[in-house]
Amino acid sequence: MLEIKTAKTRRGKRELEKRAPKLIESGKKTLVLHGTKTSAVLNAVLTQIYHLKKESAVKYSRKNDNINPFEAGGETSLEFFSLKTDCSLFLYGSHSKKRPNNLVIGRTYDHHVYDLVEVGIENFKGMESFNYDKKLAPKEGTKPFMAFIGEGFETMVQLKHLKEVLVDLFRGEVVENLNLAGVDRAYICTALSPTKVFFTHCALRLKKSGTVVPRMELVEVGPSMDMVIRRHRPPNESVRKEAMRTSRDKPKKKEKNVKKDPLEGKIGNVYIPDQKIGEMDLPNKSKGVKRERREAKRKSGSDEHASKKKKEDS
Repeated sequence: MLEIKTAKTRRGKRELEKRAPKLIESGKKTLVLHGTKTSAVLNAVLTQIYHLKKESAVKYSRKNDNINPFEAGGETSLEFFSLKTDCSLFLYGSHSKKRPNNLVIGRTYDHHVYDLVEVGIENFKGMESFNYDKKLAPKEGTKPFMAFIGEGFETMVQLKHLKEVLVDLFRGEVVENLNLAGVDRAYICTALSPTKVFFTHCALRLKKSGTVVPRMELVEVGPSMDMVIRRHRPPNESVRKEAMRTSRDKPKKKEKNVKKDPLEGKIGNVYIPDQKIGEMDLPNKSKGVKRERREAKRKSGSDEHASKKKKEDS
C-alpha cells in the first residue's frame, strides 16, 4: 500500500487538490496494464487503444501477477497504480484457458475501483489490416463522434453499463463548443446480441453537399473487434450518488433581505440611506435658474434706469 502523507507545503497541497475528486471534471487519464499471461491479440488491442488515447494515457509493459479486479484483495495493486499515475480509467488484459483474450475495463473514484466490465475479444483486426488514404488518418487530440446502434444499449443492464464505460474511455475532455473541422473520427458500437458488441473505428471524410453543412462519409481505419460481455460489476449506489454529484447540488448561500411568496414570487427589501435633499446644490446650468436670473437682472436694470431719470428731472 502507498503510505499516506500529509502535505507540508503549499505546492504539495496544490498537487493533492489536483488529484482530489472535483465537481467539474477535467480530462480523464487511462492506465493500461498487462496480466501475468497475455496473448498476441490482446497485446495488439492494448497497444492500439493506447495509441488512440496517447495524449491522455499511461502504459506499463511489465507483467503484473497480483491484480485480480473481480476478487477480494486483488484490487490493491490496481488502486496503487491509479494513485501513482493519477488515472481514473484503466484497461487490464489477461489470457487464460478459461477466459481467453480477456479485457477488463474499469473506472475509479477517489482512486478506488468504482465499476468493472469484463469482455472477451474476438475477430480482432488491427489498423494495419485496412487500406485507406493516409491523409484521412485521425490526428491525436481530436474529438470523436460516438454512435451506439441497437435498442439493447437502452434496455439491457450489461449493454447499458458497457456503453457508459466506453463513452468515458473514448470521449476525452468535455467541452462546450466544438469546431466541426476538428472532428475527424467516429467510434461505432453495434449490439449484435445481448452479450456481444461489434466495435469499430472510422475516419470522417467531408464532401460537398450543396449546403453549408458538408456531407460525411465513414472510412474504416481500425481497429475493429467483437466484444463479448462476460462479467460486469456496477458501482455501489451510495458511491454512485457521491460520484455523480454536480455543482448544482452545492448548498446555496442564504440571501439577506429576500423572501419568497407563493403569489408574488421572490420579494426583496431594498434599504436606501437618507437623502438630504435640502442641502443638495442645484446645478448651475439649470434652465429655470437662468431664466430667473435674467428676469431679476432685467428688473434691476429697469429700476436703476427709472431712478436715474427721476434724479435728472429733479
